[in-house]
Amino acid sequence: MRNVIVGRQACIHRAGLQTALAPQSPRELLPEVDRRAMFIDPPPVRPLAAAALLAALAALCLWTWRTHRRMGYKPLQFPLYVYNLVMTRVRWRARLEGALPIDPPGGAVIVCNHRSPVDPAFIALAARRQVHWMVAREYCQVPVIGWGLRVLEVIPTSRGGIDTAATRAAVRYAQQGELVGMFPEGRLNTTSEFMLPGRLGAAMVALRAKVPVIPCYVEGGPFEGTVYSFFWLSARARLVVGRPLDFSAYHGREGEREVLEHVTRRLMREIARLAGREDYEPQIAAKPWKSLPQEAMVTGEVP
Repeated sequence: MRNVIVGRQACIHRAGLQTALAPQSPRELLPEVDRRAMFIDPPPVRPLAAAALLAALAALCLWTWRTHRRMGYKPLQFPLYVYNLVMTRVRWRARLEGALPIDPPGGAVIVCNHRSPVDPAFIALAARRQVHWMVAREYCQVPVIGWGLRVLEVIPTSRGGIDTAATRAAVRYAQQGELVGMFPEGRLNTTSEFMLPGRLGAAMVALRAKVPVIPCYVEGGPFEGTVYSFFWLSARARLVVGRPLDFSAYHGREGEREVLEHVTRRLMREIARLAGREDYEPQIAAKPWKSLPQEAMVTGEVP
């Protein structure tokens, strides 16, 4: 019996010694007062986070409402504008030099060089309102892209000669105080030349509508041979906006080819000047471009 008691006391002694020698947590080593001060429960943060989230949502809604009202975009167009804003500023890192000098309700024809299918996206940053671009009809038939072009109310036009219906639509938009976007080259420039020979359409629309022409220069836009390539390409683009060109001295003379060629050369020289190409001498195209083949419309290849 005595051996059992002695054994129990030895076990209790060893257990107490191990407990005394075991490392203690910092919380147990602190005095009671310091322990309460250090490990006091923090105040609840959920109401503050909810209030911050509501404030951010309210600010976003206010910005959306004011921007939509100021720019006049339609309900389906405004989400595309926001998408364009993110892509051009973040994905393609666009840098703007100058601002569009025409405020609503003033109409104008915007012209620029054409190196990338998304050149109009950079113009939209400077315009900050709807621009009706004259676009080759086959692009309006490309899946997904064609839907977006129709929502943005582009003006489908034929490459083969003068498209009278498209020209009338462009003139009507400009006369109503809208912005019309046109490429004097008439198509994407995939050559090593600075610009392709100019077409007379932009000059004709500006003279018929009796509106100024705003030259712009775009460089660095994403393009890799197909109309879909901009979806996955990054870029570092730059847009330079020029001053409006007044051609009121030639109003009523849009039927004279010499006048149209002179106006076309003048606006193309201004585009070149924005690019720093003071010595550029524009050429006038002798005949219309041929339409893209059906295979290119299906695959998205641009010759």
